[in-house]
Amino acid sequence: MKIIFIYLEVCVSRHMFSLVVNLSLIALLAACSPSAAPAADVSIVATNSIIADVVSQVAGGLADLEVLVLVPSGADPHAYEPSAQDVAAVADADVVFSNGLGLEGFLEDLIANAGGDAQLVDLSEGIATIVFEEGEHHDHDEGEEHDYEEGEEHEDEHEDEHEGEEGHEHDHEGPDPHVWTNPLNIVVWVEHIAEILAEVDPANADTYQANAAAYIAELEALDAWAVEQIGQIPVERRLLVTDHEVFGYFAERYDFEVVGAVIPGASTLSESSAAEIAELHELIDAHDVPAIFVGFTVNETVAERIAEDTGAQLVPLYSESLGEAGGPADSYIAMFRYNIVAIVDALTVE
Repeated sequence: MKIIFIYLEVCVSRHMFSLVVNLSLIALLAACSPSAAPAADVSIVATNSIIADVVSQVAGGLADLEVLVLVPSGADPHAYEPSAQDVAAVADADVVFSNGLGLEGFLEDLIANAGGDAQLVDLSEGIATIVFEEGEHHDHDEGEEHDYEEGEEHEDEHEDEHEGEEGHEHDHEGPDPHVWTNPLNIVVWVEHIAEILAEVDPANADTYQANAAAYIAELEALDAWAVEQIGQIPVERRLLVTDHEVFGYFAERYDFEVVGAVIPGASTLSESSAAEIAELHELIDAHDVPAIFVGFTVNETVAERIAEDTGAQLVPLYSESLGEAGGPADSYIAMFRYNIVAIVDALTVE
């Protein structure tokens, strides 16, 4: 297998520390592994850095597997425009791992333009989704597998972004794509990834399953740690205002109330109207919200102005992308830990 890991995670005691290593060393370690069979020749594309990291955990030391990332770290997946290199990567790919749920609005056209025979894997298939209803927020779809065309939920959203002067319509319908804000949803991703890797490289199926089991144990430990940390926050202070509606699964899992969002929709591509911003001001004041959480990948100008007007603290989080290699959020587990610490710190200070 040919795999270039963009992110390689090495577990040291209970914490995950990122290690950037050269490909020759990775190949040497894989070759020396007594349990690994010769790898198959497989090319894999991950649509974003979070998915790439999770794939690397399941693939483990079988580092001949080439995993190319479409949306790089630090980029907004809602606004991403594929490059010619992306088209070439998808054309040559055997497998494309995607989040699904309409997050990758660019993917359907990209695959059509690239051609090739890549197997598209929707990692969120089987996750119990939060569903946006018109005029409502988090309604829960009781465990039904989603059934949709890739990019369908955001089709109107891209059109609204470029239509006229209004630009204030939001896509409130369809499933919330931000499933990774609950680490137990990543368990579903891991199971899908292990199954697919075992199919394309059956000689190493046992290794993938073992790696998956070990990583699932880490995710479950991460969730337990998060519950413990969040226990420090009084229930009445578990209030979330975010740049857009991105932490629904997090709020559902850890008993937070989503008070509102700077952009009241599931994508960063829309804009807020003056009336919506005024309403958010009122909600922040009425609930005495202490913090506004803003992703590193989005423009925070409007959020900054609201924070100044309301006295709320502006707190940056890694919401839709890993951070740069060697930074505090260069793996999924590191990213989630960073966000938990930031949220607890912001909501426990009087």
